[in-house]
Amino acid sequence: MAFNMTVGIIGLGLIGGSMAKAIKSRTAHTVYGADLNRETLTLARLCGAIDGTLDNSGSQNSAPAKNDKLSSCDLIMLALRPAAAIALTKENAANISKNALLCDLCGVKRAVCTELAAIAAEYGFGYIGGHPMAGREVSGFVNSRAELFDGASMILTPDARSGPQLLETLKAFFSDIGFAALTFTTPEEHDRIIAFTSQLAHIVSNAYVKSPEAQRRRGFSAGSYRDMTRVARLDEEMWTELFFDNADFLTGQLEVLIGNLSEYLDALKASDAGRLRSLLRDGREKKASAGGD
Repeated sequence: MAFNMTVGIIGLGLIGGSMAKAIKSRTAHTVYGADLNRETLTLARLCGAIDGTLDNSGSQNSAPAKNDKLSSCDLIMLALRPAAAIALTKENAANISKNALLCDLCGVKRAVCTELAAIAAEYGFGYIGGHPMAGREVSGFVNSRAELFDGASMILTPDARSGPQLLETLKAFFSDIGFAALTFTTPEEHDRIIAFTSQLAHIVSNAYVKSPEAQRRRGFSAGSYRDMTRVARLDEEMWTELFFDNADFLTGQLEVLIGNLSEYLDALKASDAGRLRSLLRDGREKKASAGGD
């Protein structure tokens, strides 16, 4: 991978669009983009987020056509849903340079890494799974921004084909566009932890706003309500796919949460102040020991 790379980004939504903007505003790399939405491509060109387009074949997976610029890319990032990322790679594997690195940015890793690593090994190009730990409660290119990844962690899932030089190159690349740290893990550990830190939070927020009181809360809500409901406004199509791809870990986390909530409910129903006080203290102490946000 060269110092000044040609980067292809397929999928110019919130994450892909922000990647493109960050790369163009902070590095000398050339960026080509692909997206099914022609208006998005036009906006990306006009605002300088991309230098040009990867010709689009019109398939539902945003797959570039065979005569596109894909083969000239040093780094290809797939900012797509898991199934689309896998399908696109299968369709275009023969058109990816053996000197290139493919990196998916999907929110789950086991379902994606197993498939993409096998394809990469077969066709001889590099592959690494990735997941930028940044986002917003809104989606689409119009909401993307170059500063989205500032101070964030980039999760990578290297395997036996990921050498030290590759990882050093990626460290420099992601640092240049704002990430504060790289986190290396396995696809399994990623999915196990992300079920708790991200997926469970989205389900809780989405369920929380279904209370009838949510429609009568004006004048009665402040920071706590905003924090609890921020990610309730989600893309149900994307999150349904992510949840099912990680259903084993996510159901486990839901069962733990439901069990914990039942203890608070039982203490309140029994008017057991001592038990409730103990539960609250335990939660406060666990939060303190966990550290961070």
